[in-house]
Amino acid sequence: MNRLIDRMRGAAALDAKTYEAVEHDESATLQAGAVVVMSAVCMGLGRGAGEGALIGAVVALLGWLIWASTVWLVGTKLLPAPRTEADIGQLLRTLGFASAPGIVGIAGVVPLLGGLALLAANIWMLCANVVAARQALDYESTGRAIGVVVLGWIPYAILLGLVV
Repeated sequence: MNRLIDRMRGAAALDAKTYEAVEHDESATLQAGAVVVMSAVCMGLGRGAGEGALIGAVVALLGWLIWASTVWLVGTKLLPAPRTEADIGQLLRTLGFASAPGIVGIAGVVPLLGGLALLAANIWMLCANVVAARQALDYESTGRAIGVVVLGWIPYAILLGLVV
């Protein structure tokens, strides 16, 4: 359990070494899924979803699979760097841990500060996704990772919209 918490802290701190570690640890895939669920539940509760937070967790797991697949496709086929070598498992792990900042979304229940907490959590997760993609895709350029995240978001949003 301490290892999971340490990894979540490192991921939330945007620590590249943490993302490298989970990228190469095949046993971390279930941990990454747990982080996705915890983040989704906290964000849902922070939005006042109540029992809908559980449904949000299921949707988040589906979204995580679609997101990792989309980023893998864009990052390895459309915008690969010379050193890019990644499989879907590596992206599942890194992008799963990139949702760790969503835990602070629970602060959305705090009057007057709730909306700011949710906004901060979303921006923080976006930044974490860029670091996660950069590390998993072996990019030297953060700009390329930003491009992959932005370009990957479009088909992800369409696919998720169709599925959900």
